[in-house]
Amino acid sequence: QVQVVESGGGLVQPGGSLRLSCAASGSIFSIRDMGWYRQAPGKQRELVASITSGGGTNYADFVKGRFVISRDNAKNTVYLQMNSLKPEDTAVYYCAAMKSGNVYYSQDYDYWGQGTQVTVSS
Repeated sequence: QVQVVESGGGLVQPGGSLRLSCAASGSIFSIRDMGWYRQAPGKQRELVASITSGGGTNYADFVKGRFVISRDNAKNTVYLQMNSLKPEDTAVYYCAAMKSGNVYYSQDYDYWGQGTQVTVSS
């Protein structure tokens, strides 16, 4: 079993930055890829960014150039650096981990965190 725990959310003004962290524990040797998803009120959960065990990254078009996903394998932690935040980035952000599958398919992720709220508002 694997546990993932997010941290780092909060309230930030438009144009500001936040860094989210996702710490994995347990049977982490089974984990290959990790991703960040978000869900805004009344909307479906959507992929923000993903990163493979080898460091390959993917980003949703709406965050390209603003968000950076990174991974510290020694600390079993994945980060999401969010810059130039916009009000439309307001959502609950979830970290997810998978053993195998397609990073674009939420149903392929095996473990999910409880989420951390990000609110972008003046």
